[in-house]
Amino acid sequence: MLDTWLEFSVQTDDIVESLAFYKGLGFVELETGDAWTHGYAVVTDGDISIGLHDRVFDAPALTFVQQDLAVHARSMADHGFDLSFMHVDEDVFNEIGLPDRDGNMVTIIEARTFSRAPDPPDDSICGSFFELTLPARNVIHSARFWAPLAPAILNMREEPTTHMRFDAGGLPLALSESIALDRPALCFKCRERDPVQHVIETNGLSHQDFPGFEGAFAVLEAPEGTRLYLFDEDFLGEGIEVTEEYEISTATN
Repeated sequence: MLDTWLEFSVQTDDIVESLAFYKGLGFVELETGDAWTHGYAVVTDGDISIGLHDRVFDAPALTFVQQDLAVHARSMADHGFDLSFMHVDEDVFNEIGLPDRDGNMVTIIEARTFSRAPDPPDDSICGSFFELTLPARNVIHSARFWAPLAPAILNMREEPTTHMRFDAGGLPLALSESIALDRPALCFKCRERDPVQHVIETNGLSHQDFPGFEGAFAVLEAPEGTRLYLFDEDFLGEGIEVTEEYEISTATN
């Protein structure tokens, strides 16, 4: 039911400050359209795009693009999804939103709000993005919300804490029961620590060494509060072949 991943949307009170943070790490700014009436900018490392919005959000949002959104919204409502808002009309920018079972917001819009880079940038100094992780009280319970939206599981681990990764419209999205997470996490495989350390020291970036999440050696915190976790390797390793043992019911209740 999710068509195309667009961006991780966050609220920022100072777009210029947030832009400076990401550009200092090697992200590039993309050209945006005029869909929004508020201040808006987008940065990317070629794999993950972060939308910086100068408007009030209840929580950061996972934003997807879906054609024929009015029809799609009715279908979602018929399948038991509880929409938080629905702006679908001829004279508005079509957008719907719904929370998952842990309060993470999912936003679906009808059209793209920025242009893809003509020459996608290389990885930032954070390394290769490999998943966006959402904290979950109970991964299996939470997965029942996501199963009809993103049914393709990429990897799963049960010990020491349950962790499930799946394909959400092209985004490697994960649910984690780790007590170290209290908000969404952007995860990167970073094999060269020295460039990151240099930027931290030069720019005085907010960071923490060995934050306790899945063996990350550092976490950087952007001015608007987004957290970027840096790992030596992907902690889930290679993908698994999902068997019936891991099948998740598509029931939304």
